[in-house]
Order: sequence, then C-alpha cells, then structure tokens
Amino acid sequence: MGKGYESSEIRQKLIDLLEDSKSGMSGVEISKKLGVNRTTMTKYLKVFAAEGFLRQNNIGNITLWFLESGQEAYSFPDDYFKVAPQYLDKLIKGQEAQIYSLIKNCINSGATIPKLVTEVIIPSVESIQKLYDDGKIGNTEQKLLQNIISKSLHIFNQISIDSNPKNNIIVISADAYSNLLSEAASASLHSDGWRVFHLGDMSSAINVLFDLDLQKLMGKIWKQKSGIMIILVFSNTEEGLHFFAESVNSIKEKLGKRIRLALCGKVGKKTKIQSDLISEKFEDVLQWSKTVSESSK
Repeated sequence: MGKGYESSEIRQKLIDLLEDSKSGMSGVEISKKLGVNRTTMTKYLKVFAAEGFLRQNNIGNITLWFLESGQEAYSFPDDYFKVAPQYLDKLIKGQEAQIYSLIKNCINSGATIPKLVTEVIIPSVESIQKLYDDGKIGNTEQKLLQNIISKSLHIFNQISIDSNPKNNIIVISADAYSNLLSEAASASLHSDGWRVFHLGDMSSAINVLFDLDLQKLMGKIWKQKSGIMIILVFSNTEEGLHFFAESVNSIKEKLGKRIRLALCGKVGKKTKIQSDLISEKFEDVLQWSKTVSESSK
C-alpha cells in the first residue's frame, strides 16, 4: 500500500469520495483517486463491505462501490452524543438497515460497546418506553421497536472476544419488561471478556423448584467452580427481586463465597434484600462487575 494508510484513514477517505456519488465508483477509480495499489484496495473494499460500511453492485464485469446510507466519520469518545439522537431517530422511523449500519460504523470507528450500550441503547430503551407510557405508540409498535433494539445488541454479541474462564455471569430478567436491559447488560459484559450465560425472561420459571433448577445449570456451565460466578437479576418489581434473591442466596449457602448476587431494579428505602449489589442504575451494575473482576485477579 503506497502511502501506508491505516484502515481508519481509508474509511474516512472513502466517505469523502463516495458520500455524494449516486452512480458509485469502480475499484479501479477508487484506487487511482486514493493512490492505493489496486490489489490492496480490493481487499479493503471487500472487508468494508462485510462490515456493512460499503455495498457493491455488479454490472456486467464491473463492480461499482457505494457508501452505505448513514455512514459518516466519527471520533470517539467525543461523538457518542451525536450517535444517540441519530439512533433514536432511525429507530422511531423503523429504518432497520440504517440502524445496523450505524452501529457497525460506530464499532469500526473505535466506539466501545459498553459506552454504546450506556450512551445510545439504554436511552433509546427508555425513550421508547416513555412514548408507550404517554400513549404516542401502541403495544405492537413498541414491540417492533424493542425487537430492532434487540437485533442491534446481537451485533455486539457476534464480535469475537477472548473471554476469561474465571469470570462467569448468569443474566436473568424477572419479567418481559426488563428483558431488553438484561440483553444490553449481557452484550456489554461479553465485550468486557465475561463468559455470559443470558437466560432472558425467566418469569415463567418462578416456582419453588427454581433454585434446584438453577443449581443444576450451574453444575453444567461452571464445572470446575474456578474464579467467580455472578448471578445478575433485572426486575421491574420488588417481588421479582425478592424471589430470585432468595433462590440464589440458598445456592450461595451451599456453594460458597465465589458466587455473587447483583440486583438491578427499584426498591423502597425500607426494603431489605440480601445481595452483593442492589441498584436501579444500569451503569452501577457494569462498574460493579468491573470492580469484582479486577479484585478477583
């Protein structure tokens, strides 16, 4: 590669070159304008297409390259504030393809997944819930938008991460209302190297045998009992927090201090629940898990 550009530099130059091009450009044209070897440029174009940054259109023997919609140059950490309203706007408009392209663009531009989750995803979850509570959208539209958010989170989970076998966490949602939060936490923790076991909405499993069922699962996924195992529970009600806390605490008595319990939900000032962490703030859960991970090394 003649000028020794970094991938980020090539991406920025392609944005400048293709953002106003309606007819696209061939790989030969692009390599000439950027002064990059044709073979090297072809490799970059294919990688960027796989990332969702570019799209290609084959016309006969010619391949034309286009910038995917919604692509622009970002600089993180400064630009999280720009991405959040863009994500919400595209979400409300139901522009799925543009949303996923935006997420991929952010990742490829250096954004961290935990920050995207806390600065972009969680505010959007809250905004959609407020639109529903205010009667501005119905149940079906809310469900559709929540599913789009969920698919956004799946993009994070598809990124290959070398997880730490000593950092294990089971993520539970006590109700359907809290499921997106549990998905968001799972994606963020996965990116931080945790071995994440996301159970999702477990409201149907609330019964007297749940603690035995959970203990059986832990025996399969945490066979050596090495490192730590966190049970993280999201709940929209105190009742949900109480039930899962009691179930996990009964297991802790049998398996010891290497099991930690974290609860995320709103509780009254006089409410007493035995846990290692209890907070209604999503960010507290992520920070606490990072502290636990560092202290266990």
